Amino acid sequence: MRMNQDERRFDFHGLGLAIKQAREERGWTQAYLAELVGKTDRTIMSIENKGQHPSFNLFFQLVTMFDISVDQFFYTEGHRGEGSCRKSIDVMLNTMNEKELVVMKATAEGLKKARETEVSE
Repeated sequence: MRMNQDERRFDFHGLGLAIKQAREERGWTQAYLAELVGKTDRTIMSIENKGQHPSFNLFFQLVTMFDISVDQFFYTEGHRGEGSCRKSIDVMLNTMNEKELVVMKATAEGLKKARETEVSE
């Protein structure tokens, strides 16, 4: 007897982009990353450029190595009501260092304050 099987397909193009950005930030080549995780550079290239679905073990290795949040890959826009713009921003935020995140936080706070000022006028 088969249990209910979830037929959703996850789009891993965003994961590939996040991995590529994190890898490049460190100055690593695809070949070097492949060596670290015990795969071929062709596997890394397919994940980064084609959104190839990695095995669970490789997925876990990559997201923990680069500290990538996985929520954006499992909670798709149909489940969170978020559009592709928000997903793109999430991917970019996950690749930023602490200084860059401080700038983004200040920017968001400034926008919020400006919106509140407009409402009260």
